[in-house]
Amino acid sequence: MWRERALLVILLLLLVQQICATKKQDHGCPLSSCGKITNITYPFRLKGHPKSCGDNRYELACENNVTVLHLYSGKYHVQAINYNNFTIRVVDPGVDQQTNCSSLPRYFLSRSNFTDTYNYRYNMDPYQAGEYSGRSNWDRLAFQHIVYMNCSNPVTQNGKYVDTASYVNWDSKDKYIYAIAGDLKAEDFQVGCHVKLVALTSWWGLDTNNYSYAAMHTGLVYGFEISWMRLICDQHCPSKHGCDDCFFDSVSQELNYWNGNSLWILGDILVTILYTIFTLEALIMLWAWKILLTVPLFIVILTCKWRKRHLSMFESIENYLEQNNLMPIRYSYKEVKKMAGGFKDKLGEGGYGSVFKGKLRSGSCVAIKMLGKSKGNGQDFISEVATIGRTYHQNIVQLIGFCVHGSKRALVYEFMPNGSLDKFIFSKDESIHLSYDRIYNISIGVARGIAYLHYGCEMQILHFDIKPHNILLDENFTPKVSDFGLAKLYPIDNSIVPRTAARGTIGYMAPELFYNNIGGISHKADVYSYGMLLMEMAGKRKNLNPHAERSSQLFFPFWIYNHIRDGEDIEMEDVTKEEKKMVKKMIIVALWCIQLKPNDRPSMNEVVEMLEGDIENLEIPPKPTLYPSETITKN
Repeated sequence: MWRERALLVILLLLLVQQICATKKQDHGCPLSSCGKITNITYPFRLKGHPKSCGDNRYELACENNVTVLHLYSGKYHVQAINYNNFTIRVVDPGVDQQTNCSSLPRYFLSRSNFTDTYNYRYNMDPYQAGEYSGRSNWDRLAFQHIVYMNCSNPVTQNGKYVDTASYVNWDSKDKYIYAIAGDLKAEDFQVGCHVKLVALTSWWGLDTNNYSYAAMHTGLVYGFEISWMRLICDQHCPSKHGCDDCFFDSVSQELNYWNGNSLWILGDILVTILYTIFTLEALIMLWAWKILLTVPLFIVILTCKWRKRHLSMFESIENYLEQNNLMPIRYSYKEVKKMAGGFKDKLGEGGYGSVFKGKLRSGSCVAIKMLGKSKGNGQDFISEVATIGRTYHQNIVQLIGFCVHGSKRALVYEFMPNGSLDKFIFSKDESIHLSYDRIYNISIGVARGIAYLHYGCEMQILHFDIKPHNILLDENFTPKVSDFGLAKLYPIDNSIVPRTAARGTIGYMAPELFYNNIGGISHKADVYSYGMLLMEMAGKRKNLNPHAERSSQLFFPFWIYNHIRDGEDIEMEDVTKEEKKMVKKMIIVALWCIQLKPNDRPSMNEVVEMLEGDIENLEIPPKPTLYPSETITKN
């Protein structure tokens, strides 16, 4: 008899499971796309789809091939949907996507529009403004404000007020209009000022201490994120127990909704049903089955959590790729392996991993960098894709595609048949030789590439690892800057970089990366690295030579400076008078670049002008030093 009753318990469990599965399938509908937003799925639906498809509260429209979200009487353009953390990023249609700072948001939208900022429990809106746990109304907002203030008099005593007159042509009688980044506090209000417009942004690069309107506008172009967490919590939390412990953990990137009694909820329901039907014997058998069923379930949950934590370092990469539209192609690992011919032709190896030669289906050769152990939760991979993935310049190596498959990460570049510059300027093999005319042209090409990174993109790209090994040469010896694993993105007008963001290679790292009393870290750190590279190109040797016959020759920049300053001729074999002139120009420019203080160094645009100009127009710079208060002795 007990066998029949146990079988009934199992059947009830399967029935409940099937009902839950059927309920989830009711939401299903085919994947749809509109413009750049692909794979639109539950809870979202496109206007015109069958009513059974998706959730009608999360309806999107496709207008002129642009995905549109109707929100509080406004129409916002959808930039990205992240199904991992349950957020959708939208942008005000009035903001010019081409970073025209004169464009303005059409709609007034602030935190107060979202009812969940008052009480999460009774919020009935489909979208929320923050990330939640049931222990508080909201943990943090997913966006911050940009507030436009209309003032009758100029504001001069409050640095938060950024004048918009030079950017925006306000077609109104308003006399002074300012923009403020972040929350507007009571002490920030000025006499005669009123709120004119409020907009939102979730751009991570907006620093409320950096009062720049260009940065604010970049944030508006990026848009803002809102969440549909309440819907997810309602689906996963039984109404009897509520949603007191439902929240998205931004650290582990997991949805947490199980509380201490969650594993027993299904068993409790079955016990209640069967208690009135079966005898005490049946109840005892039920508890036995309950334990037998719960223990494996508990083991499965623990295993899943362990796997998620184990793979968390790669989830940040996936989240970045989900939220950013990238020009490079995303390949599967199978495609990369086929492209590389089974990884048989190895081109090189370093701390980052290995590089293999491959071939595209079109027949073009490529270099495939298979990354090893990731640094900083996948930050090296993200830095490379985020920076080089948005650039196109003849002196920047082109990223054709990438691959992310669990722990396997690959970057696919254009193939550079002549390899890296270091083998040409440091090699003692006479068969590997570059004329000074070619070296001079390479130095100008590298300078143009770095100048493009600093000034030619929407965001300033700081490389932080300029050195001969990272300069690649194509079949025509055109140089291309590569390896952006240490690179960082910053607003063009953000001159100072956090000290914790700076890394590099010893021998090429700028002094301000070690000493904080000579100046802040900025694009001038790349200028210093380029100067050290340029000096090595001019001398065709390492700057530091521990085997030098004389102590004065240990550090090449010091030794060559004395010759240049005293007007002595540079002794060089098998070079023309014109080539000597080129080398002297390269050395003078390099000496300017490696000045101790960042403010004493030229910008990369000025470096290009100096290299392309006449040597007669170049002044000899002060003698460079290695560190503050340096005293040079014979030892």
